[in-house]
Amino acid sequence: MTDFFGALGLLIPLGILVLAFLSGVRIVNEYENGVVFRLGRFVGLKRAGFRWIIPFVERIVIIDMRTVARDVPPQDVITKDNVSVKVNAVVYFRVIHADKAVLQVEDYLYATSQLAQTTLRAILGQVELDQLLSERDRVNRDIQKVLDAHTDPWGIKVSNVEVKHIDLPVEMQRAIARQAEAERERRAKIIAAEGEHQAAEKLSMAAEVLDRNPITLQLRYLQTLVEITGGGNQTIIPIPLDLIRALGLQPK
Repeated sequence: MTDFFGALGLLIPLGILVLAFLSGVRIVNEYENGVVFRLGRFVGLKRAGFRWIIPFVERIVIIDMRTVARDVPPQDVITKDNVSVKVNAVVYFRVIHADKAVLQVEDYLYATSQLAQTTLRAILGQVELDQLLSERDRVNRDIQKVLDAHTDPWGIKVSNVEVKHIDLPVEMQRAIARQAEAERERRAKIIAAEGEHQAAEKLSMAAEVLDRNPITLQLRYLQTLVEITGGGNQTIIPIPLDLIRALGLQPK
């Protein structure tokens, strides 16, 4: 009986030690970092693998280091030319310093999301609607640079910002459609005018060639007769060019 109580007296402290050891075991994944606090003070980082902290003395906060994609809810924006639009976007960012993400900001995900919304409204309010529609890549880069500069003290790297959808008022859509139609008509008229100009230049050059060598005019006349008779059974009575010149129907 005495031996039993003696063994029990040894097992209880041993069991307490095992439980204490197991309570301090932490597994940190490859894509995570652990921020360790000892009695409330930051003491270092724990990388991926099997890690152990002192129970009841140390505390570890696990931070995901992978790239995060966050939708920016639709924002009502007034552009530089006083056009009201509704714009939404997506922000891609990742934590590069886990200690700063814990020590410098309360909730880095929420803070980055809120900052993205305000930055989106601020940047788009400085550009005109035409620039927002035609220079979206430049606008995305401007938003990304501003966000990256503001989140750098938090240990966060904003890698990309993409404006996904621009919701225009119906009246503005109609105005843009009319503008696009007018632009297409303008280009069509310019192309037609350029074609007429080039054709006139070629005809002028051809007339000069025919005028220098009268026999070419005779050949062209015969070729025209062949083209006329090639489409069907027409009877053509050719009139010599010399007779036309004699009658004064062709200028010399």
